[in-house]
Amino acid sequence: MLNDFINIIGDIISKSGFVIGEYRHFIMIFISCVLFYLAIAKEYEPLLLLPIAFGMLLTNLPGANLYHPELFITESGKIDLIEVFNKGGLLDFLYLGVKFGVYPPLIFLGIGAMTDFGPLLSNPKSILLGAAAQIGIFVTFICALLLGFSEEVAAAIAIIGGADGPTAIYVTTQLAPKMLGPIAIAAYSYMALVPMIQPPIMKLFTTKKERETVMGQLRTVSKREKIIFPVVVTILICLFLPDAAPLVGMLMLGNLFRESGVVERISKTAENELINIITIFLGLSVGATATAENFLNRQTLFVIFLGLAAFSLSTAFGVLFGKIMYYATGGKVNPLIGSAGVSAVPMAARVSQKVASESNPGNFILMHAMGPNIAGVIGSAVAAGIFLAVFR
Repeated sequence: MLNDFINIIGDIISKSGFVIGEYRHFIMIFISCVLFYLAIAKEYEPLLLLPIAFGMLLTNLPGANLYHPELFITESGKIDLIEVFNKGGLLDFLYLGVKFGVYPPLIFLGIGAMTDFGPLLSNPKSILLGAAAQIGIFVTFICALLLGFSEEVAAAIAIIGGADGPTAIYVTTQLAPKMLGPIAIAAYSYMALVPMIQPPIMKLFTTKKERETVMGQLRTVSKREKIIFPVVVTILICLFLPDAAPLVGMLMLGNLFRESGVVERISKTAENELINIITIFLGLSVGATATAENFLNRQTLFVIFLGLAAFSLSTAFGVLFGKIMYYATGGKVNPLIGSAGVSAVPMAARVSQKVASESNPGNFILMHAMGPNIAGVIGSAVAAGIFLAVFR
């Protein structure tokens, strides 16, 4: 009996992760712990970074078999659902929502329900600032091509410049699924670092006098305008660019829930329970794709570098176009609101306000910055639609 007991213990030890694991698995476990620290101690985008980190931890535990990338990344490009249901683990089933492009649009539904488009409607010129901030995406796309990345991977990397995690995930799953882990982590990391990355760029391209500019009060937007806007935007953008329909359509539907005033229960569900549930599933699924094989390579370093470049360029182009508007209006537009043209809502707008108040404590440009910020959300979805239309 003693021998049997020893054999059982030996068998358990031989199958444990300590024995069958490789050094790469333990490196990834360490990286996931670093992300835990950033999410919990530093509060860097904790709502998504925490589940992403835990998904990364689970997928890299040797022997756990919770995620099987070979079931999704096949030579034919098609998924055998029978194989997934027969051999898949927990994270495989959750990942289906990412692979089929379900989670990111539902996140956009919640964002739309939470967002007031009033500042954009009150100052339509903000659309130009949101559009200018997307230039960084296309400049980075060209740089990625020059570094030898394929068109699909370059597009997925470049979309990080929009500072929109769901959009980056959506484009990557459609064009470069193998790169989902590093791209998603880079996208959400830079979103979390907006208060650190943007201010030096904003100050570099503006003078103290420009930063002190006080902007006039925004006009009041009627309820009718707020109801018509999401319908018109959906029709125009989706007719012109059908590939943007899932993201733009859900964003505008959520906003219509909010502004119509007749579906309060649905609106609250979209901005609370639904988006929270999808955030958990999305984070775990994305983290699961960060396997040691996909993450620990030279490409990941390029993704991190190019992602930072994309985000920095988007900020810079937004500010520079803000300067153009400053001079074109005779000093009536504070160029700092251009930096909010990236779609990190509402963090980028808050950073614009913070930098402006440092130069002029009595200055309040938050609502003005929300206009480009909202335009940036729409702009990043349009940029995603362009990439999908060309390369998918």
